[in-house]
Amino acid sequence: MYPIEMTRPMAEELVNAGFSSLTSPEQVEEILSKKEGTTLVVVNSVCGCAAAQARPGVTLAIKSEKRPDHLITVFAGVDKEAVAQARQHMVPYPPSSPSIALFKDGELVHMLERHHIEGRSAQMIADNLVGAFEHFC
Repeated sequence: MYPIEMTRPMAEELVNAGFSSLTSPEQVEEILSKKEGTTLVVVNSVCGCAAAQARPGVTLAIKSEKRPDHLITVFAGVDKEAVAQARQHMVPYPPSSPSIALFKDGELVHMLERHHIEGRSAQMIADNLVGAFEHFC
């Protein structure tokens, strides 16, 4: 587990953008078990691609006209049980940090794994997500 003092600024970056930070499996299940609406889930991470691409990319994407109804984040290496619960909803994709998942009416409809994030710009991540928002939201 990472020290909270180290990860707090990374978590707050998404919270300040409008995401709800979920820390327990019960909170995750309450949101992801809903069968109505859209939910964007960011599995946050301390890695460089989370800092340079994932968090800035989702922050840009949610400024679009169409966006998910719910924005949530869990932090890998910090909120282990919450992350594990979120990842149960992301099967068949293997665990990945960072990762970004879009759910519609309780079903996973779009997924960006770490290998989709690494080496791409924040704008490319945002463009990918905006396309998904336009299609599913």
